[in-house]
Amino acid sequence: MSHRGALALVLHSHMPYVEGFGTWPFGEEWLWEAVATVYLPLLSLLEEAEAPVTLGLTPVLCDQLETLPGDAGDRLADFLGETRRAVHEEDRKGLVQGGRHELAAELRRAGGDYERALEDLGMRGGRLLEAFARLGADGPIELWSSAATHAVLPMLATGAGTALQIATGTAAHERRFGGFAGGFWLPECAYEPGLERDLADRGVRAFCVDQTGVHGEGAAEALEPVMTPAGAAAVPIDWLTVELVWNATTGYPADPGYRDYHRRTLHDLRPWSNAGDPYRPAQARALARGHARDFVHRCIERLDRHAMERDRPGLLCCALDTELLGHWWYEGQVWLREVFEAARSLELELVTVSEGLERVPLVERELAPSTWGTGKDLRTWDSPRVAELAFAARAAELRTVAGAARGAEPAAALMRAARELLAMQAGDWAFQVTRDLAGDYPLERVAAHAAAHDAALGALADSGPVPEPALRNLAPYLELAPLLAP
Repeated sequence: MSHRGALALVLHSHMPYVEGFGTWPFGEEWLWEAVATVYLPLLSLLEEAEAPVTLGLTPVLCDQLETLPGDAGDRLADFLGETRRAVHEEDRKGLVQGGRHELAAELRRAGGDYERALEDLGMRGGRLLEAFARLGADGPIELWSSAATHAVLPMLATGAGTALQIATGTAAHERRFGGFAGGFWLPECAYEPGLERDLADRGVRAFCVDQTGVHGEGAAEALEPVMTPAGAAAVPIDWLTVELVWNATTGYPADPGYRDYHRRTLHDLRPWSNAGDPYRPAQARALARGHARDFVHRCIERLDRHAMERDRPGLLCCALDTELLGHWWYEGQVWLREVFEAARSLELELVTVSEGLERVPLVERELAPSTWGTGKDLRTWDSPRVAELAFAARAAELRTVAGAARGAEPAAALMRAARELLAMQAGDWAFQVTRDLAGDYPLERVAAHAAAHDAALGALADSGPVPEPALRNLAPYLELAPLLAP
């Protein structure tokens, strides 16, 4: 590594468990859309680019991708080949009838995205997880795990509940990808002092934190990984760099030439640019290439400034939700591909997180409680507005731990209760409520899982029959040991 240091790109890939739980507007079509517009094209991009990237795949996302060679994959194929084709054609005809021919032409072009996704899905036989595993085994991609269902770990009520989330997540990763190298995405970068011990106990060697609220945006400390007393390295994300991409008003995706995510046709299609004109993809792709080079230049400046100030190389960690690239920001993967190219030509070294940790000095420093959410705290998941969800999940956790302490038979009942608990603990539900993203869907999901959880605990208490699960493939590698430990 040069004296300058290096850039580590971290892509956090996640989807709450929606397979089999509703369709449009809220439910498994979220997953189908993400597979079509993000995960399939990303696989192709990473296979071709051979660039080092740290790719986090949450266990709950993998639980759902694992079902695609089966019935779920058939429903995905129907969505791509029938539903999306039909709505593109219907809205295109409506635009033609209204004399808006350039918008209609854009819908015809955009429909090809789903046709290509269907073809790619078929060529891969729905086996996306195997493709990601090959990238991790044979390429320069580093695969990270996470908590079982993306629970915000500082929100959990017990050590056993925290261990359940971490152990189930790491066990699933090990089973699916042939091992666990120790990279772990903290959901929402939510950290509290002491959490590193729980992580290290389960083999975690590296995780990301956001300490912007402590040191300020642009601080040199953001480029300095921290060795925690437990032995796991905490890698700060650099919010100054992240905001170049991930900011609704000043980030690259807000440029007038990009496709407008918010303005939509009758069937939720997006043929407009941010400027309100018909979307022109060739111009947008050129814009993305220019923004990629700007990004690389700014990363170089950031690293060089750190090296001058501290006289040592820095690790510049830019972490993004993977769905930003292709779904929220339509041109995001064009940008990412060009970042790889620009980094080579401008001599910016790209590394995985583990490679970076081997090449830069680690510091010892206390870490403050933090998240990468609004306010850099827990307000998104812990406020009066979402108190009902938080209390329900914590109460269910306490009842599960108490029930397991009284006895683990029948085993099927405890397994069912634990899976329903994991579903309730997903941080996505409070996030959706706080952001007004999904109507009553998250409230309905938590209520249904709470009822199923109570039924399972009832069966655990009286050895009665265990109800049939609706969570068909959630946490198939569930680790019950944390609930049964004395």
